[in-house]
Amino acid sequence: MLTALRYYWITAKGYRLRPWASPYIRWRLETFFGGDMHALGPAEFFRLIWRERKQLSQFVAWVAERWREQDAAE
Repeated sequence: MLTALRYYWITAKGYRLRPWASPYIRWRLETFFGGDMHALGPAEFFRLIWRERKQLSQFVAWVAERWREQDAAE
């Protein structure tokens, strides 16, 4: 959970109260799921996040692993 919040805090900079408007998050969703995410509104954004929560959870676990390896290398 903390990893997910940390990742969100970093990636949503400037768009923390409206993540569906973030160019970076839209780009990340496009590369992750495919398709055009530019027309994504709040309802569609949260529906997508809820529907794909298992896959996103696995992605966040991968991010946490990368961060641990990066910290160990420093």
